[in-house]
Amino acid sequence: MSERLPVNKTYKLFIGGKFPRSESGRTFEAQGQNVALASRKDVRDAVQAARGAVAAWAGMTAYNRGQVLYRVAEMMEARATDLAELCSGRDEVEAAIDRVVWYAGWSDKLAQVLGSSNPVAGPYFNFTVPEPTGVVGVLAPEEPALLGLVTRLAPVLVGGNAAVVVASESQPLAAVEFAEVVATSDVPGGVVNVLTGRRGELAPVLASHMDVNALDLAGADGLAPELERLAAENVKRVVKGRTDVQSPWEVASFLELKTVWHPIGQ
Repeated sequence: MSERLPVNKTYKLFIGGKFPRSESGRTFEAQGQNVALASRKDVRDAVQAARGAVAAWAGMTAYNRGQVLYRVAEMMEARATDLAELCSGRDEVEAAIDRVVWYAGWSDKLAQVLGSSNPVAGPYFNFTVPEPTGVVGVLAPEEPALLGLVTRLAPVLVGGNAAVVVASESQPLAAVEFAEVVATSDVPGGVVNVLTGRRGELAPVLASHMDVNALDLAGADGLAPELERLAAENVKRVVKGRTDVQSPWEVASFLELKTVWHPIGQ
């Protein structure tokens, strides 16, 4: 009997709930593997997929979004060994899982904490309620590859936004494995899109894209000044995210506050 050849894993992009290769056909080497090298066209496709997914995701009840995020944590737990091999180890994976659970628990509490009933003069009820910003571009930090990605992505998702993530350039495999977690959870296709490739090539496209509403610069490094300039040209919200923070105010960075006036007795 001839010796069996193993089926090696192909590390692809994650766009619209599917795993395509880059439209350019390019790859690059990272962590000893050939990984899809995303192009400008891939960024545009990912933004289009995210835009198409926002309405359904934002339209879910907050409690339901929390259930879905908890399911993501369940699937991360099931894949913990595989994830640990692609980042710094089991401790990072467990911290990432705990962070997803923590934000999932906030999903149906944000409106009470961030919203308000406002005292006004006149025959009106006046309410302030949080709403999703829309499509958010996330530049994941170089490291920690998994925990950094989760720390910046979870606040985006729990508020009802969709995301286009540019993974760590030097350590992208954990992000691709995480995308497989998302694909096997109940997250609708397009809510999370993961691109691997050269940050200097992909980030400016996100920053200048008119259909991206906010940009998280956690992993921007030296690109930040140029990305801020591009974002300012289309009045895009810019968030300078950190990887060592866990707070409901991180969610607030990706929410709009809408004030509603309602007449009394009319």
